[in-house]
Amino acid sequence: MGWKLVIAFMRRGARHNPDSRFDPQSYVYEEPLVPDRAGVQVIPVQARSLVNRIESPDLPLVYSMNPYAGCEHGCIYCYARNSHEYWGYSAGLDFETRLLVKENAPELLRKTLSDPRWEPHPIMLAGNTDCYQPIEREYGLTRRLLEILRDFRHPVSVITKNALILRDLDVLGELAKHGLVHVYVTVTTLREEVRRVLEPRTAAAPRRLETIRRLTEAGIPTGVMVAPIIPGLTDAEILSIMEAAAQAGARTAAYTIVRLNGALAEIFEVWLREKLPDRADRILHLIAQCHGGTLNDSRWGQRLRGSGPLARTIDQIFRTGLARYFKGAPPMPPYNLSAFRRGGMPSLFEQG
Repeated sequence: MGWKLVIAFMRRGARHNPDSRFDPQSYVYEEPLVPDRAGVQVIPVQARSLVNRIESPDLPLVYSMNPYAGCEHGCIYCYARNSHEYWGYSAGLDFETRLLVKENAPELLRKTLSDPRWEPHPIMLAGNTDCYQPIEREYGLTRRLLEILRDFRHPVSVITKNALILRDLDVLGELAKHGLVHVYVTVTTLREEVRRVLEPRTAAAPRRLETIRRLTEAGIPTGVMVAPIIPGLTDAEILSIMEAAAQAGARTAAYTIVRLNGALAEIFEVWLREKLPDRADRILHLIAQCHGGTLNDSRWGQRLRGSGPLARTIDQIFRTGLARYFKGAPPMPPYNLSAFRRGGMPSLFEQG
């Protein structure tokens, strides 16, 4: 068994800490409710690498980078929870409260882009946890990474559900002028009562739509990520989310269907039976319908969008939304790979 640390937190997604695959012991520890930000431990680390090659054929980009591990947003469905076990922590509450800050991320990125063997490809920021989660306000690693990408004129794709991205409109605008950036804002639900329990520390839907509007007005190519679609809970909102995002200025849309791989299945089910007990069995059954009868789907080409009749229906609804709300919208521009400046131009921040 692994360490099992059970703590009651306000505004947390996970209800418990399931056993980690890598922990040899376990115990149970109870605490009373604590204030909103209490219980969060920020752990500085010196990472050995930052830019990782994406091995999944399901994703369109070649590289990703993550300045943080763990995410305070607390989204109960997050596939990145499992990766926290590799750091020796649980995918449950630890994922939300034990946050690793890769302090040397800017130096690692500059070193990678300065390598004479490096060939520019768009880098996903971030491929795992949200690069604009609350601790970015304090540490600013995402902004520093964007500044380095700007200096090297290197393409980047940013995905977030946090309005903090608006802080960096200046850098994003410079990248956009050279055809170097796409931004996707994730909208999972328009219903605040669902958002509060599903994604407890994220921006409300109106704020995300406003973020799309302001990014678009700043000339930054922006799309909406309708993800993850949770059958029986959020699938009825697909068209309304797409319509609202298009009205806010989104150029395009993408989606995924939730999948509960690894420890995520237990974490999600515990949450579901506590928060939506009357609907839990149906929702779990519908999720399994989209993934070959199992909650844990790792099949290349099918794991992100599922398979079977229900998954096909969701895809048809999504395609209807594209035709209805995004027809005539300007496409996301191609990345300008020819703008890359090997060696870059150090920013004032990096120099000083």
